[in-house]
Amino acid sequence: MNTPSSYLPIIIQLLVALGFVITTLVASHLIGPKRKGNKKDEAFECGIDGVGNARVPFSIKYFMTAILFVLFDVEVVFFYPYAVNFKEMGWHGFAAVSIFVGFFLIGFAYVYKRGALEWDK
Repeated sequence: MNTPSSYLPIIIQLLVALGFVITTLVASHLIGPKRKGNKKDEAFECGIDGVGNARVPFSIKYFMTAILFVLFDVEVVFFYPYAVNFKEMGWHGFAAVSIFVGFFLIGFAYVYKRGALEWDK
């Protein structure tokens, strides 16, 4: 039942979304204000004047926390289809999710063993 015509609604939706994005970008460029100046080009941070150099290095722990959060947060999203269809998937689905959780826990154990979650080091 997978004929080229069955993909037509998806292609139409893709073209409408792409057309909306392009139209919005072009319209905002044509209609929007074009004033330039030193005050307008300055960085704006909650109404507080900028102080110091923005190129101060951050601790690697900040980046590790951000990367690990994204990694493990995206993995948790994959639990949603299982939660919706757990009755239909049966034992085969349970085994697949168990393997997935196993890989998830192995990754977590590796991160913990490497000390990426310890802030005091």
